[in-house]
Amino acid sequence: MQAFTDRRDLTTPDELWLLEHPPIYTLGQAGRREHILDPGEIPILQVDRGGQVTYHGPGQLIAYLLYDLGRARLGIKGLVHHLEESVRDLLRELDLIAETRPMAPGVYVGGAKIASLGLRVRHHRSYHGLALNVDLNLEPFSRINPCGYPGLAVTRLVDLGVEVSMDSLQLELAQRLAQRLGRQYLCENRCIL
Repeated sequence: MQAFTDRRDLTTPDELWLLEHPPIYTLGQAGRREHILDPGEIPILQVDRGGQVTYHGPGQLIAYLLYDLGRARLGIKGLVHHLEESVRDLLRELDLIAETRPMAPGVYVGGAKIASLGLRVRHHRSYHGLALNVDLNLEPFSRINPCGYPGLAVTRLVDLGVEVSMDSLQLELAQRLAQRLGRQYLCENRCIL
């Protein structure tokens, strides 16, 4: 992401990378080690995104948005809003009512966090993005203060009665995000917006 962001120019198309990570804790720029309570065997990686600590693992949809904010004439708050609302749009299609919180970015269902956000913007270009809990093991969240909040409840789609393939979910999220950004998209190995 860093290399892509550094070498892109005014004509480089924006991209959306959709993937899953092996088990890992990531600690954002504002991250404080005391929020990692007991990592066990799960590695910890210091990253350059905003935010505190979170867990990534198989069964979690990661969407990294490599987006030229200057070209789009969009600010960081606007981008965060579009990311959150694209997840809410997707969840609405799955018959789930989701909310956002002004002081705690992300998406929540029934008071529990289902999607986390963490961005980095350099030279008006974003990278990193969001993580949507689909069917991942939630136990590792009990070993951290998710997003820096002790006792923050975390949920996943499967626990809310939604069973959907990761491939289908990736395409649906890409479509919702492209709509929110007023863009067309083409998905092969990576989505081009």
